[in-house]
Amino acid sequence: MNNRMKNLGFSEMYLKEAEMYENYFLGRVISQHKDRYRIALEEGEINAEVSGKMRYAVMTPLDFPVVGDFVMVDRKADEQGTAIIHKILTRKSIFVRKAAGKVPKPQAVGSNIDTVFLCMSLNQDYNLRRLERYFAVALDSGATPVIVLTKADLCDGIEAKLKEVQRIALGFDVVVTSSSIEHGHETVKKYIEPGKTVAFIGSSGVGKSTLINRLLNEDIISTQGLRNDDKGRHTTTSRELLIIPDGGAVIDTPGMRELGLESANIVESFEDIEDLILSCKFSNCRHGNEPGCAVREAMENGELTEGRFLNYLKLKKEAKYDGLNAKQIEKKKIDEMFAGMGGMKNAREYIKSKKKR
Repeated sequence: MNNRMKNLGFSEMYLKEAEMYENYFLGRVISQHKDRYRIALEEGEINAEVSGKMRYAVMTPLDFPVVGDFVMVDRKADEQGTAIIHKILTRKSIFVRKAAGKVPKPQAVGSNIDTVFLCMSLNQDYNLRRLERYFAVALDSGATPVIVLTKADLCDGIEAKLKEVQRIALGFDVVVTSSSIEHGHETVKKYIEPGKTVAFIGSSGVGKSTLINRLLNEDIISTQGLRNDDKGRHTTTSRELLIIPDGGAVIDTPGMRELGLESANIVESFEDIEDLILSCKFSNCRHGNEPGCAVREAMENGELTEGRFLNYLKLKKEAKYDGLNAKQIEKKKIDEMFAGMGGMKNAREYIKSKKKR
């Protein structure tokens, strides 16, 4: 395996799975433009589209290939026409949001991501409730979240904000960066290594593109400054997977002012609240005036903010988990993720992977 393939994540796991499909070739989706894909193979890059059989069999938009997917194609070069994608290999992670529209549909931001950097700038973009939303979706994706606080040079009182964010992170890493410092990207660089794929998620203008350009050692991705209202402009308009010279690969994503919930890991991202609920005197406690309510007591003594608890209720309702306990939520997620053909087999594989974590 050459260094290019290693950086693109062509691990033994995918090489072994690819052996199941004779007469096809293993590649990875590195960009997508509507129904056209750019695929990286050992021999180079080709253009591709999905087979008619795959298009006919899809149940949801998530059944189509997305940037980061490992796929099986019918050729190694496109001199004789566009390659055809016949199979998507097992995804170890997928970051999904609900796309805007009259009829919101699930939309994959990227797949097979090892570490997802949740970026929030320390200026007027600073919003704990939005960060909780991103964190819940990231935990549900299967990737490891790292919270990145950007533009530290524009913030006073960093220590206080860092403590607020660490309470939300529940033990996951939180790092601080500054675009005004030449080596301001070094804090995220330590999470990247050959064979690993990372992604940067966050609102427009938080500094994702600047961080990625520094990792790539050149200005590949266009950047723009802040608007007069201290909010960001959209720069990235499509998803693309790029090789990092020092090892690994990165997926750049468009900025998202709002992140609609298609699915979220409410149980783990709000583990502190879930633990408090279990401590309430009554199992059906509504956390109002009931005696022995651990949630209300935590808010009264400052252990839990009202804003975090209200956001927990909001996200739980938005994800359609309102009224469900942890076990019921997990069952509902599995049923929704693996409905349709092959559902039970994929569900068993998912449950096994959860137990290994």
